[in-house]
Amino acid sequence: MASGTVPRAFRDDRVWGRHGWRRSINGVPKTDPRHHLGRLGERLAAEHLERRGCSIVARNHRTRHGEIDLIAVDGDALVFVEVKTRRGRGEPWDALHDAKRVQVRRMAMAYLADGPADRPRTSLLRFDAIGVVVDARGRLTRLDHLEGAF
Repeated sequence: MASGTVPRAFRDDRVWGRHGWRRSINGVPKTDPRHHLGRLGERLAAEHLERRGCSIVARNHRTRHGEIDLIAVDGDALVFVEVKTRRGRGEPWDALHDAKRVQVRRMAMAYLADGPADRPRTSLLRFDAIGVVVDARGRLTRLDHLEGAF
């Protein structure tokens, strides 16, 4: 193996940084500000769902197609939630394009097929989107919840 190349076992899991190999998510170091912004938005979205009476089943559930931000139960519905977070400008929905919707559906199918045996059994499935906008200090300025978004 050539010097400086990433061992095959670590290609999806680590990136080379100033201080050596670092853990990453999809090649983006965990210290990346986008990672922190995304996690903040997911936390705010989960708190919103819990205030509405939903119970959170899973956060950041990884499938072979990607990561489902939130999975919740709302009455008789198992809800797969895509969270889009922006800081100050731009609309969260700009990143919720057709390809992302298809990917979320694939991740949901993978969760239902391969997910935990103790997952909740519900009669309905729903796909929601939550758009979170925070200010420069990370304070919530707007949260839009679209039930049955796609």
